[in-house]
Amino acid sequence: MANKENKIEFESALAELEKIVEKLEDENLSLEDSIKSFETGVKLVKDCQNQLRDAELKVSKLMDSGEAIESEQS
Repeated sequence: MANKENKIEFESALAELEKIVEKLEDENLSLEDSIKSFETGVKLVKDCQNQLRDAELKVSKLMDSGEAIESEQS
């Protein structure tokens, strides 16, 4: 897993992905540039997926710990 310093913020990654899609939709883009942009996009998507997975795990842990606290109070 990449350390925090190397991670791009989720919102920034999405903005960059939007730019890449616009770039790829441009009919004047060369094949080489298209491939480079696509590779960058794939890396950004993987990073976003990892960040979403991490966030989901955190929320799940918080929900589990909240349920444990509620059952102890009952």
